[in-house]
Amino acid sequence: MDFNVEDLYVDLRPSVGRRLFLKCEGFNFAGSVKLKAATEMVEAKERGGELVPGATLIESSSGNMGVALSVVAASRGYRFVCVTDVRCTPAARRLMEALGSEVHVITEPDPDDGFLGARLSYVRRLCAANPDYLWLNQYANDGNWMGHYRTTGAEIAKAFPTLDVLFVGAGTTGTLMGCAHYFRENQPSVTVVAVDAVGSVTFGTPSDRRLIPGLGTSVRPGILDMSYVDDVVHVSEAETVRMCRRLVSRGFLFGGSTGTVVSGALAWMAANGMGDDVTAVAIAPDLGTNYLETIYNDEWLARSYDPPPLSDQPTWTNRPRSARPRTTR
Repeated sequence: MDFNVEDLYVDLRPSVGRRLFLKCEGFNFAGSVKLKAATEMVEAKERGGELVPGATLIESSSGNMGVALSVVAASRGYRFVCVTDVRCTPAARRLMEALGSEVHVITEPDPDDGFLGARLSYVRRLCAANPDYLWLNQYANDGNWMGHYRTTGAEIAKAFPTLDVLFVGAGTTGTLMGCAHYFRENQPSVTVVAVDAVGSVTFGTPSDRRLIPGLGTSVRPGILDMSYVDDVVHVSEAETVRMCRRLVSRGFLFGGSTGTVVSGALAWMAANGMGDDVTAVAIAPDLGTNYLETIYNDEWLARSYDPPPLSDQPTWTNRPRSARPRTTR
């Protein structure tokens, strides 16, 4: 089955007041950018002879990778077991189950490593009890970033040959690393900015409560190489919600990861004095249908945050961490 769809880019200037192009990755059968990494990881295992018809795949996921692997597994005749946690949206869980996947939901975080640590421990226990399970381990699997090196990075370079800056959300860091590797090798003048969630430990900041799945980690991903990242922006969940709601008011229903990336991109551009002469692209990992019961639900916001993040006051923070000198065309 061919999962590729035509590239779609949106110029956000009418909505956010800055020239920022959004690469929309949610228009495929899995609904997110994760389909590229899922396909690459599974195909690599097939090429290596580790997968046979009827095999069982297992993975830890907060939602989108679980859905993507559910699609890939169903299309190729594999069983799939997803270990997620209570932050996974009900819609994502139902979609995985509809695709035939077995979903385990972790309800308590690890005291030190949060929900991700608890999920990984559970995956290891399931693998020990079921030796025939094949754990893809997206957090340490080079296929995760290689899928984006082969596709996402090249697609952006083709669409924007004079690209100056690329904004990529950091979850497992597969998309980030794939694009960063591609541009370092093929167009090294491009500045690659990672956008992370406040409360994530990925780039060395303290762990804190996070309710929106997607970006951020409580255990640093093994595939992350900081030397490929030119700068980092951290965005609070309050600002993620505000940006999602700002975009939906202009007709764009995006997921939480996209709200985080757009908010971080605008913050970085403002802090660095970027004008309309700069070509900037941000990657939108997913659409917003899976978040209708959370980010777009006033009752959920009232239960989850005090006060609910419905004002327009930005709360992002920019933490410059330039890894190497940059040049701007």
